[in-house]
Amino acid sequence: MTSRERMLAALDFKEPDYIPCSFMIFTALKERCADEFEFVEKELELGLDAHLSLGDLPIRFAPEVSIREWKEHPPGKERPILHKEYATPAGKLTAITRQTQDWPYHDHIPLFDDYLAPRSLKFLITGPQDLPALRSLLAAPEDEDIRDFREAALGAKRFARDKGLLLAGGWSSGPRPDETSIIGSDPGTMGIDALMWLSGPVNPLYWAYDQPDFLEELIDIIALWNRRRMEVILDVGVDLLIKRAWYEGCDFWSPALYRKFIAPVLKEDIKLTHQAGARFGYIITSGIMPLLEDFLELGIDVIIGIDPVQGKGTDLRLLQETLGGKICLWGGVNGFITIERGRPEEIKKAVKEAIEALASGGGFILSPVDNVRDTSDGTWQNVLTFIDAWKEFRKP
Repeated sequence: MTSRERMLAALDFKEPDYIPCSFMIFTALKERCADEFEFVEKELELGLDAHLSLGDLPIRFAPEVSIREWKEHPPGKERPILHKEYATPAGKLTAITRQTQDWPYHDHIPLFDDYLAPRSLKFLITGPQDLPALRSLLAAPEDEDIRDFREAALGAKRFARDKGLLLAGGWSSGPRPDETSIIGSDPGTMGIDALMWLSGPVNPLYWAYDQPDFLEELIDIIALWNRRRMEVILDVGVDLLIKRAWYEGCDFWSPALYRKFIAPVLKEDIKLTHQAGARFGYIITSGIMPLLEDFLELGIDVIIGIDPVQGKGTDLRLLQETLGGKICLWGGVNGFITIERGRPEEIKKAVKEAIEALASGGGFILSPVDNVRDTSDGTWQNVLTFIDAWKEFRKP
């Protein structure tokens, strides 16, 4: 089998020649490479079932939007305060953030980033009065960007075809953002992740009870903007559409709130993906166990990020019992604690246990979760130990 055939067999619960291993994120290797193509070549040299990810569409603001940024040094405060103002035809949006010592964006506040959550003094969206300006800010993809994306996708599809690789779109782990970036983290296809960056991780949970109509409208604005971008990606023809959903699990939301606010959007995203002939991948690494029946009902094709260590409450055998043969499971071994910090015997044991628990009847792709970032020699040896263990146990 080619890697693409092997990955598709796992996604479709058919029996591959052996269990595929495809890293969901591999920053330690990616940052050594000039581009996505070199990165994939290096993965293939390691024997992995690399998948090729299309780049993301640029996020641009409408031409009518102007941005103003400034920095203050409050008396008696050790660190400066950053301000950002978006002036749109429908009103202004403002954000205020502490510029901590580890702040990676110089004197800028990005639109999206995990750094915002613990450092923001004022988030961009604070109430219903901000919705008209947000609609104006989140513009549809521009024609020129769509043309460039389609042209780049043609080259990517040729490369994937020649190498026998699965082609994925919607999200990929990009390089660390430049300090001047106005966007921030590699956003990709998303929903609640964007909500948390725009509003903070606490406010939406209050709004779910105190202002549910406002929260629903805010989520719908993000979903519409996101879906316009999905349509462009799906139109070029991908095997797998990936949506990032790190903030959609029950570490944040109760099952009831998930069903009320998140599931309806997800259902439409999955419907759009399936109409385009692609499979739907859902990156969610913790807080998934109360939602398994919901995932089945929604029609998700693959859960990306099965983490038995840092995924709160994740039970590998119960996952297989509930989702086996119905939803593909991608992951199985923790990246940070097991791969980066573990001993060789612990890594080998974790690989063996993941395969024994999740691979019965197909529908499993092995990967560290979420990522392997550390570039030290010790971690690299652990990566090689992980790959050797996979090769030893990959034919159950």
